[in-house]
Amino acid sequence: MVDIVDSATRSRMMSGIRGRNTKPEILIRSLLHRQGFRFRLDARDLPGRPDIVLPRCRAVVLVHGCFWHGHDCRLFKWPQTRAEFWREKIGRNRSNDDKVRHALLNDGWRVAVVWECALRGADRDIAGVLQRLVDWLKSDAPSFEERG
Repeated sequence: MVDIVDSATRSRMMSGIRGRNTKPEILIRSLLHRQGFRFRLDARDLPGRPDIVLPRCRAVVLVHGCFWHGHDCRLFKWPQTRAEFWREKIGRNRSNDDKVRHALLNDGWRVAVVWECALRGADRDIAGVLQRLVDWLKSDAPSFEERG
């Protein structure tokens, strides 16, 4: 399938996609802050530079975009153009996600992953997502994952 825009337009569109301060990430940070949690952002001293680090809870929260991390949900669809490139790219992202998660767990950090699909769409339950995340932060469980 041929792209519907020229390569210069596609390049400009792709360059506008942010890796930090995404809407789902800002939403989670805002909700956690309202609940009284204080955190650091993009900790360079931790594997993978987690999105949100809660030192008092010894926990990190990774907010994953469904496309970029290859989540098996309604928001993810394999691109039709340059299919091999995208399979390799998303495969590397998934592999890196696993390595980062294991490294953080091995360093004694608790790891939560919140997927974009849990926060988007008509059927979203943001209050429920927040409550489950807060319950996990107050527990001793090593990992947590919230899917849409």
